[in-house]
Amino acid sequence: MAGIAEAFRQGGIWMYLILGVSIFSIGIAIERFIFLFFKYNINGEAFMARIQKMVMADNIDRAIKLCNAAPSRALPKVIKAGLTRANKGEVEIQNAIEEATLEVVPKVQKRVGALNAIANIATLLGLLGTIIGLIDAFASLEKVQDPQKRQQALSRGISLAMNTTAFGLIVAIPTMTAHLLLSGMVKKILDEIDQYSVRLENLLVTRGKGGTNPLD
Repeated sequence: MAGIAEAFRQGGIWMYLILGVSIFSIGIAIERFIFLFFKYNINGEAFMARIQKMVMADNIDRAIKLCNAAPSRALPKVIKAGLTRANKGEVEIQNAIEEATLEVVPKVQKRVGALNAIANIATLLGLLGTIIGLIDAFASLEKVQDPQKRQQALSRGISLAMNTTAFGLIVAIPTMTAHLLLSGMVKKILDEIDQYSVRLENLLVTRGKGGTNPLD
């Protein structure tokens, strides 16, 4: 711990800036993880299989109640919008689904893209600290004549350079990893919305026309 504290001290103000960025990234990552994995996510295939059976049995009310049982999930919100227009025309069903999708998608994507930018900022702050440290190190060689003091000044500048680079990467790598994981979950949720909303639309339109299941 003493070595870490000393490295942090040698890094100067750049270490505090990178620390602030790391706290910000941790907060976003935790908040998005909770929302994406536990609030918005659902087993889309299993959920849609139940909805499909209810629609085919002409039990729209039960299908809506099933959606209401998961009010915070992204997919049920979109599916419910289509179900509430089940007895309307194709255009109304499509418009309801599109409107619900436009409402849900920004909530799912919210702040995930910021993690990639934060990782870049941490890396750049570390790089900037490195450059400043090297500038100070070489400037000290010109200003200080005493060999021992020159060596100390050079060591101080190089320590600043290396410590800020390392800390910037220590923050950037986990942040980019979190961005990768969360982006994968966002894609999974949005792909399910696209896939199953189209399936519901076809199912409801076929039902309205008195036809057979379009998925048979």
